[in-house]
Amino acid sequence: MELDVRHLRVLCAIADTGSVRKAARQLGMSQPSLTTQLHRIERTVGGPLFTREQTGSRPTALGHSVLSRARPIIGEMAALVAAARHDAAGPRRRLRIGSVGSRATATWLRRVHSRLPETETTIQIDVSAIALLRMVAADQLDVAFVHESEGFPLRVPPGAEHRELIAREPQFVALAAGHPAAARPVVQLADLAGDAWMVDPTADHEYAALRRVLAGAGFDPRVVQVRDNATAAELVASGEAVRLCQPTSPPGPGTVLRPVHGDPFAVRLLLAWRPRAMSARALDALHADLRTAYIELARVNPAYLAWLLQHNRSLRHLLTRPGT
Repeated sequence: MELDVRHLRVLCAIADTGSVRKAARQLGMSQPSLTTQLHRIERTVGGPLFTREQTGSRPTALGHSVLSRARPIIGEMAALVAAARHDAAGPRRRLRIGSVGSRATATWLRRVHSRLPETETTIQIDVSAIALLRMVAADQLDVAFVHESEGFPLRVPPGAEHRELIAREPQFVALAAGHPAAARPVVQLADLAGDAWMVDPTADHEYAALRRVLAGAGFDPRVVQVRDNATAAELVASGEAVRLCQPTSPPGPGTVLRPVHGDPFAVRLLLAWRPRAMSARALDALHADLRTAYIELARVNPAYLAWLLQHNRSLRHLLTRPGT
């Protein structure tokens, strides 16, 4: 008798379920039939593969050795069958999306999935807009949602192009609910002169943009570098530091978000794409999906909605129109 993939599946089923009886049920066989087949397999390999105990069946040393080789074979066979079925079904459209961290991303993806149900969509999240732009140019992504810190323009590499989504998005400040400035609807920079400021050292130009603004205001800020968002939220809530945040973000427990007077911190939101990856019509649709997702978030954030209605005339009619 020669072993084949069916026999290997029998061994894995017994090992995974812990008993011949449960494995037989899983495989749709009778227990006597599976027991007979197991004995044949054991005679072929030259020794017992499982010990039979009151609590079930456990692999012997030989069984572990055989299973360690059987599982990769079964996995490769499953991948082969899946790839063959994929090829037999014909080529499927795919869309590789990249994005910086943004609450708009999830809503954008839902809209894309709804509009393009037959398209295989993947998402790559990265804190670095520069890295995402490079991936677009290198044909690793088809489109990417990125932001550009004011005063630090992004260099879009050859092979990629970009379109503006929001010309100027103000960055709000997150601070502890017990902070003296938290009671004000709009925070002055001077209110935060004694605070430590938190930045993500992996985010493009975040630290440089922060120092540029604060130095211009005559501050020499204390800076705390934190990469983990959960830790950052705890530090803000405890009053250890303040941090800039997107105006569409919800406040975390024990924190409040406030606009900064004069909007000294801002970013430009862009949609970058690889022209060879899509038509102008497809890009227009993706841009519209993202814009609508972004507007949905702005509408449920009173402070940011008020800011947009005052400062962004191009979006004003969309922000006040139901169902956009």
